[in-house]
Amino acid sequence: MAHTLLPPSLSDWFDAQGWALHPHQIAMLERANDVSTLLIAPTGGGKTLAGFLPSLAELSQGAHAGLHTIYISPLKALAADIRRNLLRPIEGAALGIRVEDRTGDTSATQKRRQRVDPPHILLTTPESLALMISYEDAPRLFAGLRRVIIDEAHALAEAKRGDQLMLALSRLESLAPGLRRVALSATVEDPEGLAAYVAPHPLPCAILRADPGPDPDIQMLETASAPPWSGGGAAYAIPEIIEQIQRHKTTLIFHNTRAQAEIFFHNIWLQNVDDLPIGIHHGSLDRAARERVEAAMVAGHLRAIVCTGSLDLGIDWGDVDLVLQIGAPKNVKRLVQRIGRANHRYNAPSKALLVPANRWEVVECHAALEAVRAHDLDGEPRGPGPLDVLCQHILIRACAGPFDPEALYREVCAAGPYATLSRETFDACLDFCATGGYALRAYDRWKRLLQRPDGQWQLRDPRSAKAIRMNIGTIQDTDTLKVRFARNRGGAPLGEIEESFAASLSPGDTFLIGGQIVRFEGLREMVVEVSRDAARKPKVATFNGTKFATSTQLAQRILRYLEAGDWSALPDHTADWLRLQAEVSRLPSPGRLLIESFPWDGLAHSCIYGFAGRNAQQTLGLLLTKQMEDAGLDPLGFVANDYATLIWGLKPITHPGPLFDLTTMAQGLETWLA
Repeated sequence: MAHTLLPPSLSDWFDAQGWALHPHQIAMLERANDVSTLLIAPTGGGKTLAGFLPSLAELSQGAHAGLHTIYISPLKALAADIRRNLLRPIEGAALGIRVEDRTGDTSATQKRRQRVDPPHILLTTPESLALMISYEDAPRLFAGLRRVIIDEAHALAEAKRGDQLMLALSRLESLAPGLRRVALSATVEDPEGLAAYVAPHPLPCAILRADPGPDPDIQMLETASAPPWSGGGAAYAIPEIIEQIQRHKTTLIFHNTRAQAEIFFHNIWLQNVDDLPIGIHHGSLDRAARERVEAAMVAGHLRAIVCTGSLDLGIDWGDVDLVLQIGAPKNVKRLVQRIGRANHRYNAPSKALLVPANRWEVVECHAALEAVRAHDLDGEPRGPGPLDVLCQHILIRACAGPFDPEALYREVCAAGPYATLSRETFDACLDFCATGGYALRAYDRWKRLLQRPDGQWQLRDPRSAKAIRMNIGTIQDTDTLKVRFARNRGGAPLGEIEESFAASLSPGDTFLIGGQIVRFEGLREMVVEVSRDAARKPKVATFNGTKFATSTQLAQRILRYLEAGDWSALPDHTADWLRLQAEVSRLPSPGRLLIESFPWDGLAHSCIYGFAGRNAQQTLGLLLTKQMEDAGLDPLGFVANDYATLIWGLKPITHPGPLFDLTTMAQGLETWLA
């Protein structure tokens, strides 16, 4: 018997499937009335079902009308996948529970109906939830809400989306007193910190840890050819990758960027002589194209999918038995999450192979592999909630009707990220929303709020609510243009590319999108029109969402590994490459900057290795070029990545010390920010 806390029909259904509840799933049923619970369970351990079991048990009694449970996921695709999996026990046990999703892909008609006649369980995203609480009928819609499930909580907590979600949950607490919160995660480096983040302040959050299961089987892919000194496509390894696809039932091939995924997909099909069914999936593809790939995967029609972060989280495809990571993973937690896509079953080790694109990435992959084996997850410290998110929340609250500032302040402080927010700072944010702040105070369009005689605040112009709702969210958008096949009335959509890339195209240029080579025909009504082409060397389109930073912890682990000097675990070609670097120059080391200067193409170049991350290295480039200008060295430009800054100019840097004077650099920073 599955468990006595389950309704008989659901328990019988579990028994008929031959399924037994895991201890952590039983524990979630037993702790159904806890105010907040953080469940940490391995990928494939049934943590999402564990989060839903108390809701299914309560709803099966048939006494609840309206919205009972909200499930929050960071990905639209994850919500759709959860709905498909959740309907299996609901329909199999005839529980009579309505489940629907509400994301950016949901039609306007369905969204309007959901506000009037909500389902029992709603699957949504932080942005859609923020939009829902912005309407005047929010108190009626959420009055009966009993439970909120936050899936992949670690991913949300690392970004402003999580801060916005916590503010929205505080609003829900006011509308539905007694609301229960359940946070789910497989990769948590600081359980206590995450628990404090997701719980309503100052109430505690119980932490439930499941058996972590077996360690993953993760190795470097052995190849006949050595990786090149530079490059990012891993083309040298395609024969071995195809061999791995043939050996396994289903393979996920992860890339760090959408452009890299497109290049690899194109290259692997050039060598796919057996016509293995291989698809591609990333966030810049048209929704219909993504859904076709997902459906083909569920049906077992694909042997492999070339993908990006769009499939990082939670998608439950039990037939996946191998994960390939192309290129260095950049982040240990992300790697663990991706590894977990393989053998998405409890107590079965996940199998993954790392495929470095070049010799430096061999070192990166080795460091990441060591971190996984040591269970050393990375994560940046969480700071206080950002004020721009708070300002947006204040406007969202105003869209729903007049509000009392004291009540809203208490509500905001109940959100973990804003628990220490001072009243002075809150009032400053409120004033910014009302007047536009010191910079925009003179412009009436930015005066969004006004205070009534009774002390409450409201929108100055109710018509501004539409603009506020259209801009809800914290994801930074890059200007993109839709891509369609050229037809008289508009052909089939393919996806989106960045506007800056589209501006560089001339009629006849070819590029890759969705695994297809297309020819640019022209721009019509802000739509990029294309036709099919058979070019052998298409351009690489630039897509939104392709910035991927190396974590601080992984970068420091790499530095320590280089400093130790024991590279016996590395392939000979990479160990020899490091020794050559040490002979010709030096190796980077913790706490020190390595600066290499050399002439190239008639210009003087200097490379500064700081291992400080892209943002810091970018800032260093701006400051150093200012210092070089003041020193008469005539810099011409620079580029930066996670590890280094490369600067070129007309004159060489012969004495770098004065350029790094902290006083003059600080003055340069102030000038740059002014």
